[in-house]
Amino acid sequence: MPVEALRIPSRRHEISEAEWQVRVDLAAAYRLAALFNWDDLVYTHISARVPGSEDQFLINPYGLMFEEITASSLIRVDGEGNKLDESEYEINPPGFVIHSAVHAARHDAACVMHLHTLNGIAVAAQKDGVLPLSQHSIFVLSSLGYHDYEGVAVRDEEKPRLVADLGHNKHLMLRNHGLLTVGSTVADAFQAMYFFDTTCNIQIRAQAGGGPLLHIAPEIIATAQQQARAATRGAGAGLIWPGLLRRLERSHPGYDT
Repeated sequence: MPVEALRIPSRRHEISEAEWQVRVDLAAAYRLAALFNWDDLVYTHISARVPGSEDQFLINPYGLMFEEITASSLIRVDGEGNKLDESEYEINPPGFVIHSAVHAARHDAACVMHLHTLNGIAVAAQKDGVLPLSQHSIFVLSSLGYHDYEGVAVRDEEKPRLVADLGHNKHLMLRNHGLLTVGSTVADAFQAMYFFDTTCNIQIRAQAGGGPLLHIAPEIIATAQQQARAATRGAGAGLIWPGLLRRLERSHPGYDT
């Protein structure tokens, strides 16, 4: 029996211009995660704060594959986990716990991205965590926290510990679990995750080589953020986001509906 195509009507006419732009970028991030093979069936999540709101954010409908998500399908929730949009879908319980905790504590975090990439989890299972082995790693190590594993994140009591371990950092390694990044925009959080996951990929490959490993000096890591600003001429993630959206238009169109 053929599977019926997913049909989600456009909500463009109901939503403010500012929120719609965030929805488009967030839907793009989900589809890019699928394109980069970062998705874990339906069990990870990316959220974005609703513009002008203190406690409302957008998150994926639980059950949709990442390559199916559109701007209109995203669900707006409040800080208590109440759905503010009509949707036949629920939201991921651990997704709400993790994202509501970060959004409540970090008002600079317009976007929170959490993934279960294979090599990310592999490094998260290593006692020493991220090692200073690559140029990519210096940007992660200059803003990195660690959170010990407490089981599937479904309990509110874990929130204060997760927030404390994130601190003011952009990257958080969830021990035995996965990777989390925050950003002032969706693009910023996505780029941070790219460097985080790539750092883990390089580390696993370098360790697999079996030979002695060269570590980058701490004084180089200490200036990583200044180096990043110089390398991008201050553009940050804005340098790569338009190109990523063009890539989506070629391979996964329809996210902006």
